[in-house]
Amino acid sequence: MVPLIKKTLKYLIYVIITIVVLVNVFILLTGRYYLYSGITKTYLRGKTGPSIYDLELFPVNKLQKSSKPYSFIFEKDPSLKLTKSDLEYHEKMDTKAFLIFQGDTLIYEKYWDEHHDKTVSNSFSAAKSVIGMLVGIAIEEGKINSVDDLAGDYIPEFKKNGREQITIRHLLTMSAGFDWIESGKNPLSEAAEGYYGTDLYGLVTRLRVIEKPGIKFNYQSGNTQILGFIIEKATGKSINEYAAEKLWIPLGARNDAFWSLDKEGGDEKAFCCMYATARDYALLGQLILNKGFYNGAQIVPEWYMKKMLDTPNMSTKEKVPNMRYGWHTWVYKNRGNPVYYCRGLMGQYMIAIPHKNRVIVRLGTKRDSHYKIPENKLNDDKFRDLNNEKIGHTIDLYRYLEMSDKIISQIRN
Repeated sequence: MVPLIKKTLKYLIYVIITIVVLVNVFILLTGRYYLYSGITKTYLRGKTGPSIYDLELFPVNKLQKSSKPYSFIFEKDPSLKLTKSDLEYHEKMDTKAFLIFQGDTLIYEKYWDEHHDKTVSNSFSAAKSVIGMLVGIAIEEGKINSVDDLAGDYIPEFKKNGREQITIRHLLTMSAGFDWIESGKNPLSEAAEGYYGTDLYGLVTRLRVIEKPGIKFNYQSGNTQILGFIIEKATGKSINEYAAEKLWIPLGARNDAFWSLDKEGGDEKAFCCMYATARDYALLGQLILNKGFYNGAQIVPEWYMKKMLDTPNMSTKEKVPNMRYGWHTWVYKNRGNPVYYCRGLMGQYMIAIPHKNRVIVRLGTKRDSHYKIPENKLNDDKFRDLNNEKIGHTIDLYRYLEMSDKIISQIRN
């Protein structure tokens, strides 16, 4: 038995050494040095990918909290309860925070595990909506002329190689047509390099245009990162500085927020990686709910918010009309009662429900699957027409909407 164990261990050591050598050879030959960072920040820490608690792994810039914080109305009623099945669903999805606001009144608030009201966590792509809002503010201030400005007007590298036709509108609508691979699981994707790499500017200015811009919605984080650089060029300020000055402080944020950088003193990961508390994230939902007006001021111009919450006329990868995405904000048409939301990897949601004057915040580490037309209904035109608006949204979104109804109904009963 002992010789067998020794032989097995020897074999395992040989396999590990072989894998390490092959990985190193691959990285050196392909120049994908960001993989070293990815490996040390995941596998060597017992993880398989990014986390909502990655704050300490990267350099960050701080968004200063407001000196005049907005105070929500707290009317939490301990008698309000989620059903057993809803609690089980939250546990299945590994929810960390679930908040419901009726107007600006915090009705329900629950945290799981060590997460609490002062915990900051990763927004992931929910931060894209922040970038979208900053574009509108920069236009209103005259820093950017219009959404039809060419990206090349701000970024010299976009004046050539087919990229000279790309406009800010194309970037806002995720229709620039880049060769960017969007994947939270593929370590060889541009999304992975953006998260773990140290040269965001180089990454996005190497992108190629492979489809005609403005025709097809194709969700790619590279669009947002380019918008981030355009904002910086136009305003002369970092994303962090501009977001703090124009959003975070005017909103009355009670806590400092943070934004991950690609390297020390480098650039903010505009496409993701803002860190804030659940209550402060609710401010983004409130801003959407109130068409850019909050805390006594029109923070994002109303005309721009209307555009953010509208869905441009273009097709999607499923070859159906775009009924899901505006200018960097998700839109669920809901048969005439639209729901607008910011969404991030693993189910980070800031949801605004205007017809119910409600905001929901959900943070956690898992997200349910996307809604799909059942195979037996693919050729049923009537069914597709009724359900096209669900395509592209995640099933957990509907669950959280239902849960908020159940909570509010307990108050009214």
